[in-house]
Amino acid sequence: MSLPAFLHPNLLGVAEGDVVSLSGAEGRHAVTVKRLEPGERVLLVHAPPEIDRSSEGIFAEATVTETRGKDELIASVEKVGKTPEPNPRVTVVQAIPKSERSELAIDLATQAGADEFIAWQADRCIAKWDGKKAPKALAKWQSQAHAAAKQSRRTRVPFAHGPLTTPQLVQHLSQRDNALVYVLHEDATESIKDVPLTTDGDATTELILLIGPEGGIGDEELQTLQAAGAQAIKLGSEVLRTASAAMVALAAIGVRTSRW
Repeated sequence: MSLPAFLHPNLLGVAEGDVVSLSGAEGRHAVTVKRLEPGERVLLVHAPPEIDRSSEGIFAEATVTETRGKDELIASVEKVGKTPEPNPRVTVVQAIPKSERSELAIDLATQAGADEFIAWQADRCIAKWDGKKAPKALAKWQSQAHAAAKQSRRTRVPFAHGPLTTPQLVQHLSQRDNALVYVLHEDATESIKDVPLTTDGDATTELILLIGPEGGIGDEELQTLQAAGAQAIKLGSEVLRTASAAMVALAAIGVRTSRW
């Protein structure tokens, strides 16, 4: 049985034999909700408040030595490791869904292995993240990614940023010109099973998946994305909901690459 996982704000420099403390919301969850006791083992995952991509994948397996109050757990580290970066590394550009489907999209894609999320204010998005709403909405995405990463025992926690309009997204893609960029579209002729998912060489491939909104991606917007280097592909004959499309695509990528 896998160990219960908790996110730790800083495991940098932690070594076998060190004693670490887990407090705050994660400590409360461990002590008050999970009711962990001395002798039980846990998985601690490095997840700083400001995600540092260079330190992703750090984890520690530890044994609880004591609890303090309702929200602090003390544990002795038995093992420290770092999971290798997946190849390809997948960024999901998710057009902002409406209502509850927004966080569902992040939940499912995180469980399926997404490494990064970019909120996309596509032309046909029903939901609108204005200046005041965006920080709170983005924080909900990050919170959902954290929760899903814990549930699926991931040692690499995806991070979310944005939102970007389509012109801003085009500019962003120009800065990641070595990435493979695919936009899921129901009218595409090429399938995800036929297109390249990694590039030649030993370097990690950056793969960017663009997921459209409930109303789909219009012809003009699709042409703009294609001019920026995106290639339209399809997952199959079915038209998937925006909340589940990334999860299905990530499953296909996992099968076709060394990610799985």
